[in-house]
Amino acid sequence: MASKRVDSARLRRRARVRKKVVGTDKRPRVCVFRSSKHIYAQVISDDQGKTLVAVSTLSDQLRDTEHKASKGVALAKSVGLALAKGCKEKNIVDVVFDRNGFLYHGRVKAVADGAREGGLRF
Repeated sequence: MASKRVDSARLRRRARVRKKVVGTDKRPRVCVFRSSKHIYAQVISDDQGKTLVAVSTLSDQLRDTEHKASKGVALAKSVGLALAKGCKEKNIVDVVFDRNGFLYHGRVKAVADGAREGGLRF
């Protein structure tokens, strides 16, 4: 029962944030989702309704042996770095960060830090 309340609270936070955070073609939205095992990040243009770049801990880029050893925050940071690399290939530099209702802490913050380190500007 407790997880149902926590999830509905996250959905309320998500709706409140999405009123203000909109990704355009010039500044697409970086949306982060975290599950108990994996973390996903994608760059979305709300004008076109398309996902421009998507990276997760399940993607082929992060499945090599180097990243298998890392977990948690370290793996989330590498997701952010991989996302920034994919954005550079598509000439995307400026983005808007959407935490998707999750608290800006831990793995969500690590994705943002990795993306900034990779060259994205929030």
